[in-house]
Amino acid sequence: MFFSQAGARPRMWEASPSEHKKWVEVFKACDEENKGYLSREDFKVAVVMLFGYKPSKIEADAVMSSVDPNTSGILLKEFLDIVRKKKEAQLYRNEIRHIFTAFDRHYRGYLTLEDFKKAFRQVAPKLSERIILEVFREVDQDSDGHVSFKDFEYAMNYGQNPLYGRESAAAGVLPKAEVPASTGLSPSCFHCNITRLFLPTCHLA
Repeated sequence: MFFSQAGARPRMWEASPSEHKKWVEVFKACDEENKGYLSREDFKVAVVMLFGYKPSKIEADAVMSSVDPNTSGILLKEFLDIVRKKKEAQLYRNEIRHIFTAFDRHYRGYLTLEDFKKAFRQVAPKLSERIILEVFREVDQDSDGHVSFKDFEYAMNYGQNPLYGRESAAAGVLPKAEVPASTGLSPSCFHCNITRLFLPTCHLA
């Protein structure tokens, strides 16, 4: 399969000293009473300050349920970890969007099989059309001939690897030998392959 079964995630991202300082300053600004922790409402304000949106009830509930039950709210260490993970997710989604745009040469907002062929032809000319077709079919979840950004993002995160086809690796539809070693590609991880091909200087590659 061209997609990792477990869902590909980026390597741990580390904040720069200036970013880390900013996060601490936001924590202190939202902890107006110097409690040493952030309440639910404090946390919402902090997210608005750092990410520009108000967290939903579901997100706030999830965060509050994950904090140390022996504390009254979100401690600084927990807050910094939450912000780092949110930042990682934000950067990762931006990179997926960047890759999608590399495929979408006509700026239509969706991808066709021809878009896939052209993209792979430029960066991996030794891949057979059969493999590219399997990749496209797996990403095109509703089989309408169009791959939306939502489809592409889902495949990058959770999809199974189409190098082995819809029948899965167990069926042995496409043996590993069909992925030429000279391409430098992995027969088991779509995310790794795509980021290596389309973002060669990216920290995910």
